Amino acid sequence: MFPIYEEKKENLHLRIKASGHASPHLHNSIEFIYVTEGTLELGMGQELFHMETGDFAVIFPDVIHHYQVFSGGVNKACYLWAQPSLGEQFAATMQNFCPVNPVIKKEEVSPDIVNAIHCLRENKKQKKRNAVVEQAYVQILLARSIPCFTLTEKENVESNDIIYQTVSYIAKHYKEEISLETIARDLGISKYALSRVFSGTFHRNFKQYLNEQRLNYVCVHLECTDKSITDICLDAGFESQRTFNRVFLERYKVTPREYRNLYREQYRVQSQNSNK
Repeated sequence: MFPIYEEKKENLHLRIKASGHASPHLHNSIEFIYVTEGTLELGMGQELFHMETGDFAVIFPDVIHHYQVFSGGVNKACYLWAQPSLGEQFAATMQNFCPVNPVIKKEEVSPDIVNAIHCLRENKKQKKRNAVVEQAYVQILLARSIPCFTLTEKENVESNDIIYQTVSYIAKHYKEEISLETIARDLGISKYALSRVFSGTFHRNFKQYLNEQRLNYVCVHLECTDKSITDICLDAGFESQRTFNRVFLERYKVTPREYRNLYREQYRVQSQNSNK
């Protein structure tokens, strides 16, 4: 059975819920888990990592993982999903690498992590959530957790799963000129079997999935740098700016320039409101 692919559309989503069994899945967001009561078993690749109250974990985008609970009583955790673009300078790291062990034990969890989770929970209660505040606290979570990890390239995580091999390969090579045939050859599988992976698991074809990975890179650089749009689209792997503009407009319903201007205007307004 293939892992489930979940497309998280919100920039940031936070839930405090009872922990339970979740079958293998992956998604396009960063996932943070902070255990508030009881325990949780977090599976990644071939490994199962034990979490207790106060432990904190980070699952990078497109990493297959699952949960289990073996202990009785109350088992709860705060689950937070954030789009990679909120991580700004950490986006490239998260796209290509993942932690060997994603869990930080309670004794090593920075107080800044605990405070950031608390502030994000409070921000969620507001009628109008502040996107600037959310982005700032997501960056704090990453800045305080990533130095605690030993990172490895995603393709090195032990898994014979075709889904994991595929997303790892694309994460490493999406900036290059690659095709379904190229990936199938390098992974040693039939291109028809690989095509069924995209349609059956990701519910899109190979080209659509590849372009989404490239667009994730583009958005981070549109939001966080002053690089020219032409340079950004070519760096991301698009063969021409015309193709890039068409794909970008289809997904975001605005041009890349309009996206950059809208983001900066929103950031300016919310920064002003935060300082009042």
